[in-house]
Amino acid sequence: MSGFQLAVCSEMVFTDLPILDRVRRIHELGFAVEIWSWHDKDLAALAATGATFTSMTGYLHGDLVDPVGADEVVRTAESSVRAAGTLGVTRLNLHTAELVDGQAARPRQRATGQMWLTAARALERLGDLGAANGVTFCVENLNTIVDHPGVPLARAKDTLALVEGVGHPNVKMMLDLYHAQIGEGNLIELVRRCGDAIGEIQVADVPGRCEPGTGEINYPAIAEALGAMGYAGTVGLEAWASSGDSDAALEAFRAAFT
Repeated sequence: MSGFQLAVCSEMVFTDLPILDRVRRIHELGFAVEIWSWHDKDLAALAATGATFTSMTGYLHGDLVDPVGADEVVRTAESSVRAAGTLGVTRLNLHTAELVDGQAARPRQRATGQMWLTAARALERLGDLGAANGVTFCVENLNTIVDHPGVPLARAKDTLALVEGVGHPNVKMMLDLYHAQIGEGNLIELVRRCGDAIGEIQVADVPGRCEPGTGEINYPAIAEALGAMGYAGTVGLEAWASSGDSDAALEAFRAAFT
C-alpha cells in the first residue's frame, strides 16, 4: 500500500461530469479530492459527498509581491479560511501573483528586492491567520515557460527561499513537480532539498501535463525517494487524462505511488 495520502484534482478529470459527480467518483475510487476555486461551488453539497478534501485555492485576488496586492491576498484569504472550514480543508494554495486564465494578471519580467520583502511580510501575516484557524498556506511553484508567463518568484527555488525565510509553521510549499520539471529539473534532489518545507506535492507528467507514465518523469523513482526521506503527506494528481479515460489515469497515478 502507498505510504502517502493520494488526492486527485477534480477540476481536470471526469470533465464530462458535473463537479459533484466528479467528486463522488474520485471518492468512490479511494482518493482524496482537491479543488481549485471555491467561490463558484456549492460547498455544503461538496461536503455532503463524504469526500476528504485536501486543498483548495487560498485567496481570490491580489499579488504577494506588491503592498496593495498583498493586502488583497490577505483579505480574501480570510474568506477562504471560512470556506475551508465547511469542507475540512487544511491546506490553502497560494501563488505569488494572481492568475487569470493561467496568465499573470499583472505580468512582471523580473523580481526586485522589494518584491521579496513584500511577499515575505505577507506570508508572515498569512501564517498567523493560518495558525489562528488551523490551516496551512502553501505557496505553489509555477513554470513561466509553458503555462504561467509573467509570474515573479515562481520557481521552486524561489518559493522554497520564501518559505524558509518566513520560517512559519503554517507556511509551506505546494511543491508541483510538473512545473519544477519544466523550469528546473533534477526532481529527486529538489524534493530532498525542500524536505520539511513541503506542505503537499502535486504531480503530472511532462510534456502534456497528463498522468504518470505518459512522459519523461520517473515518478516511481520519485516515490521511492520521498519514502526514503520519510515523507508521508499528500501527493495530489493535478493532471489531464491522456486518453480521455480518467479511470485509467487514476490507476496509473496510484500505481506510480504504491
